[in-house]
Amino acid sequence: MSAVTESLRVASPGNAFSRSVRDSLVVAERNLIRMVRIPEVVIFGLIQPIMFVVLFSYVFGGSLDVGGSTSPQVYREFLMAGIFAQTVTFATAGAGAGIAEDMHKGLIDRFRSLPMARGAVLTGRTLADLVQTALTLLVLAVVALLVGWRTHTSFGEVLGAFGLLLLTGYAFTWIGAVIGLSVRTPEAATSGGLVWLFPVTFVSNAFVDSSNMTPWLRHIADWNPFSATVQACRELFGNPGVSTSDAWPMQHPVWASVIYSVLIIAIFRTLAVRKYRSAAA
Repeated sequence: MSAVTESLRVASPGNAFSRSVRDSLVVAERNLIRMVRIPEVVIFGLIQPIMFVVLFSYVFGGSLDVGGSTSPQVYREFLMAGIFAQTVTFATAGAGAGIAEDMHKGLIDRFRSLPMARGAVLTGRTLADLVQTALTLLVLAVVALLVGWRTHTSFGEVLGAFGLLLLTGYAFTWIGAVIGLSVRTPEAATSGGLVWLFPVTFVSNAFVDSSNMTPWLRHIADWNPFSATVQACRELFGNPGVSTSDAWPMQHPVWASVIYSVLIIAIFRTLAVRKYRSAAA
């Protein structure tokens, strides 16, 4: 903490934007150093998605119909976009818990006393979470390849899919930031960050073909922002799961994913910064 404080105090002056960027990077560095010093946080964050990959691949593979096929290989390729998207959105809980912990310990008040950009603490935290999410996706992709997942498009399209996943994950961490600033304890932030994620991720096309759902539920799933990212990744990976829905997000999933993510960032970053200014430790 002292290193962060000293860096902020001696930083050279500049315009408002450059100061905001500089302060955000300093806070991000502080959080990354903290992650390195507490590696179990990263390790436990990797275990859950790996378990989902293995369990879903071998328990449901061969049992669920995807495009008229019940082949385990087809389901594994169908599944992975959903697992990737679920992993980046579940980072919301960690982001909320981390901010709530800083609030609980009074660290946020210490940051607010420094001559720094008002949104830098939250931006730095979300950037650090983005780095952790990228590491998790890398490990998860290796595990997916080991269980039989394959892509069938160009390298650029595959990179584009992972870029969309990171953008979605970054957007959802701002929801976690609002939750972390709205509760009193890290435990409450963790619970609050997960309780709404389960319906968002399961009422979607992540694990089953939404065309098999009842009409009203399929409509919700097709317009779910999470579903747009999953569908976009399937298309960019060249994996099974072409949607037959007439819903605009399913017909233009890449654009829908980008638009949803940008809107979420714009709305929840504004809410988080306002909450940060008024929140009491």
